[in-house]
Amino acid sequence: MATMPVVEQPPAVVAGTPVVHPKKSILSYWRLYAAISPFYLLFLAFGLIPVGFSLYLSFHRWDGLGSMEWAGLSQYRYLLADSDFWSSIGNTVIIWALATFPMIALAMVTAVMLNSAVRFKNVYRFAYFLPNVTSIVAVAIIFGSIFSTNFGLMNALSQAVGLDQVAWLNTPWGIKVAIATLMTWQWTGYNAIIFLAGLQTVPGELYEAARMDGAGPVQTFFRITLPMLRPTLLFVLIVSTVTGLQSFAEPQVLLQTTANESTFSGGPDHAGRTMVLYFFQQTFDNNDFGYGAAVAWGIFLVVIIFSIINWRLVQRRDEE
Repeated sequence: MATMPVVEQPPAVVAGTPVVHPKKSILSYWRLYAAISPFYLLFLAFGLIPVGFSLYLSFHRWDGLGSMEWAGLSQYRYLLADSDFWSSIGNTVIIWALATFPMIALAMVTAVMLNSAVRFKNVYRFAYFLPNVTSIVAVAIIFGSIFSTNFGLMNALSQAVGLDQVAWLNTPWGIKVAIATLMTWQWTGYNAIIFLAGLQTVPGELYEAARMDGAGPVQTFFRITLPMLRPTLLFVLIVSTVTGLQSFAEPQVLLQTTANESTFSGGPDHAGRTMVLYFFQQTFDNNDFGYGAAVAWGIFLVVIIFSIINWRLVQRRDEE
């Protein structure tokens, strides 16, 4: 009588014992790495390599065509003693302050109004966001007409109420106010949308409890809305600091037709010459690429310092 072959049964898996899968090599995931590689290749080609080259260039003298000459730290020593660079920092900080704080206040008020609106919310959002996607060149030309000395809308309104004309684009403070007004108009709607997103995460029960306790709109805003929006406020403040301290197109386009000087001089008394405008002037007007790279790293350091200061101020208030 033939015997049946004995088939070995796999060992029973004890309950609770983890199943060990065979390890796969990294090469088995090559399709996934290939799918995400374009971003990293583009970042390497247009981000990391140019940043590294700019740091290398800041230690050399180079006019963009000839051979590079090693300069060591002399570019940075000259930068620390360069009064024009410090003047551009002062101009940038003043313009940033004149634009950022009114812009944040207007954006928050606008967001509160949008959040309480019942009808046409999407239309309002589109209308307020539109300035941010409008060409900065077109906006600067329009604002140049608004702040024109002889035919500008601002002086027309001033004369209508009995005030004298102001040479907005020919006086140091007038230039700063004009640039700050342009930046405020451009970014208020964008930040209002950010604040609106933050407002929609605030629980409605908090407002209902506040109304039952007899709190008015002002008390509700300062006791509930503002504390709950602190993370959003920190984000808006950091982004506004980074973008505001790198302003370039606004003064460059707004002031290029108001003076007989260089396009990148910043107008009369260089009142509108921001840090990035000064960098562009040194690099492409003077063909001093080495010193321009040093200026760029100086700008980077200033932006980092102001961002940390703003972050610490908001965080300290949050801890209190």
